[in-house]
Amino acid sequence: MALSDADVQKQIKHMMAFTEQEANEKAEEINAKAEEEFNIEKGRLVQTQRLEIMEDYEKKEKQIEQKKIQMSNLMNQARPEVLRARDDLITGLYQLLEPRMIVCCRKQDFPLVKAAAQKAIPMYKVAIQKDVDLRIDQEAFLPEDIAGRVEIYNRDWKIKVSNTLESWLNLLAPQMMPEVWGALFGANANEKFLD
Repeated sequence: MALSDADVQKQIKHMMAFTEQEANEKAEEINAKAEEEFNIEKGRLVQTQRLEIMEDYEKKEKQIEQKKIQMSNLMNQARPEVLRARDDLITGLYQLLEPRMIVCCRKQDFPLVKAAAQKAIPMYKVAIQKDVDLRIDQEAFLPEDIAGRVEIYNRDWKIKVSNTLESWLNLLAPQMMPEVWGALFGANANEKFLD
């Protein structure tokens, strides 16, 4: 039995609709698979980058810790120099050989300085074989926020010997600055001379 042209056209339209529906389903399937692969790849890249950032952060934390240790070591190396400088200062006091001296200290250190002066005066007299008048100033105290120690003046306040920790750190800071800089930021490639 032969099909009429209308039946053939109907079957062709039906086959085209079926093929188009199959193509649409296949396209949706491909899109879904592509989106799934995209999300997997995106998640992998995000995880990789996250791990790299965490590793970089951990490296920086270790570098900071190493720099803290280096700073501590530098400060420990500086301590003997500070002590040596203090001894040099004491020697300088002996060279000053002033018969009258005024000692300034922090208000809270006054009792300690008074006790130390009572022990030091006889030793100083024996060393220089002269009398000495040592007065501890009870009006012009050193600032409370310094780390302590004393400043010694001659009788007319024109010569001053500062034996405070801050004054010694100020003297040592320029010498230590290149080492501290190198420890914190590395060597300077533009620096021509290394002192």
